Amino acid sequence: MLAALSLWLFAAIAYGILATESFTFDKEILLALRELHGPVLDIVMLSFTYIGEPAVLLVVCLCLGIWLLYRGQRSEATILLIAAVGAIVLNNLLKIAFGRARPMLWERVIDVGQYSFPSGHAMISLVIFGIIGYLLASKFPQWRGWIISLTLVLVIGIGLSRLYLGVHWPTDIVAGYAAGLVWLVTCIFSRQVWQDRRLAPQDVEQSMNAD
Repeated sequence: MLAALSLWLFAAIAYGILATESFTFDKEILLALRELHGPVLDIVMLSFTYIGEPAVLLVVCLCLGIWLLYRGQRSEATILLIAAVGAIVLNNLLKIAFGRARPMLWERVIDVGQYSFPSGHAMISLVIFGIIGYLLASKFPQWRGWIISLTLVLVIGIGLSRLYLGVHWPTDIVAGYAAGLVWLVTCIFSRQVWQDRRLAPQDVEQSMNAD
C-alpha cells in the first residue's frame, strides 16, 4: 500500500509537469526559502548536499558492500548494491524522459546537471540510507528508533538542502522521495521473499527430523 500510494503521488506530479511544466507553489516556496539564507545555514545545507551526492553515496555503498562480503553477509551486500545501482540508473532514466529544466531564481553556488525531475539527491539518498537503516534495524532491533530517526534526518535534510540552494523545484523533491520509496519497498520486499524461500526447505527438513 505504501508503494502504491507513492507511485500514485509520483504519477500525479509527473502528469502535472507534462501538462503545465510547472506548479504555482514551486516558485513561491523557493523564494520563501531564499529569505532564510545566512552564512551558518549555508554551511549546514552545503554539508547535507555533499552527503547526498550520488557519487559519494555509491562509493559508500561499494565500500560497505565489500566489507559485508568480507564478513560473509552476502545477501546484505547484494541487496545494498542492487538498491544503490538501481536507484541511480532509474533516476537518470527518469531525468532524461522528463527533461525538466532546473529553477534559476538566483545565482547558484554549486554545479548541477542539466535536468531537474526527479531529484537524484532525494531519490537516491532515500533508497541508500533507507536500505542501510533497514539492515541496521534488522540487526540491532533495540536501536530501531534511533536508526529510523537518524535516517529521516539525513534524508529530509538532503532534500531541504536542494531547495535551499535553489537547484530543484519542491515537486522534484517530493517526486524523488516517492520514486525512491517505491524502489526501496521493492528491494526490501524482494529480499524478504528470497529469504523466506531459502529458509523454507530448512524448516521442512527440521520438521521431518523432529517427526
